[in-house]
Amino acid sequence: MSNIKQYNYKNISISGLPGCGSTTLLAGLKEELKFDGWKGFSGGEFMREYAKEKGLFNEKEGHHHDSRHYEDDFDRQVDLGMREKLNTEKYWILESWLSGFMAQGVEGTFKILMTCSNDAIRIDRIVNRDGVHVDEAKKNMEDRYQANLSKWQRLYGEHWNQWLVTTGKVKAEDQIDFWRPDLYDLVIDTYSQNKEETLETVLDAITKD
Repeated sequence: MSNIKQYNYKNISISGLPGCGSTTLLAGLKEELKFDGWKGFSGGEFMREYAKEKGLFNEKEGHHHDSRHYEDDFDRQVDLGMREKLNTEKYWILESWLSGFMAQGVEGTFKILMTCSNDAIRIDRIVNRDGVHVDEAKKNMEDRYQANLSKWQRLYGEHWNQWLVTTGKVKAEDQIDFWRPDLYDLVIDTYSQNKEETLETVLDAITKD
């Protein structure tokens, strides 16, 4: 008889803006679930390695780059490739800014949104991660957000309409917001929950009673 646990979902997506703890949660879930065959993928780390390989990113500067470093077709290939994986495979934990959006309407995917209600904590985490000054971290965080949002609204506006407007989940006049809490199954504020509590919350949610 198999000792593998039974799960409520076949896949997991983790989304969140920088400093909200999404990569920390991914690492924790990969470790906890590895013996049951779960695998993890970080879109941010994948894109970062690609940028370094192509000479698009100077690692010495510390800052994470934005999506303007990539051609549109490459962005689509990676993002829509995650959706295809969620549709056709199981036991994947996919973490990226857009993985939750790409999981909209995909049956069996548990969509997690990571937030941090205290911006000072978010910035402090980024400062410690990247080894940059507070002012640099603030500027880079805002610049990346605006650049990525503008590009992705252009690239995925049609998908927003198809997956969310036509299905009645959002109104046609609503602004495109890939991180609307009501698009997710679970929203975690890492200002009020530490990483151990966050991990336990997710494990409780995905494991059958």
